[in-house]
Amino acid sequence: MCHQSVGLIARVVEAAGIPTLCMTSALDITQAVNPPRAVFLNFPLGHQTGKPNQPDSQRRILLDALRAFETIEKPGTIVKLPYVWDENDRAWEQTDYTDGFLAERPAKLDADQAEAARRARFAGPS
Repeated sequence: MCHQSVGLIARVVEAAGIPTLCMTSALDITQAVNPPRAVFLNFPLGHQTGKPNQPDSQRRILLDALRAFETIEKPGTIVKLPYVWDENDRAWEQTDYTDGFLAERPAKLDADQAEAARRARFAGPS
């Protein structure tokens, strides 16, 4: 789901009395949408909780986000978390989501079969 949609949904959910926190890696979009509260990580899109297969780092990021959730008092506040994707290489900032960056999408039949298998696995009793 895109940053803009999440921010807009957060505002509606908050209006219903349920607190929200957006985790974002798109600062400009988040600032424009102005969700009730957010944390920003300067990470590639889709990696707001850290690098894959690094549970300790992911846990630290999530705990820091939850701490921000507890301390943000002013609506629209965006807390910038201090994590860095790669201290020695910021090339991802130029290539993030450009042609050739993402893996090739599976064929429609393969994707449909995978989705059917997922639904069957998580379907409740009929």
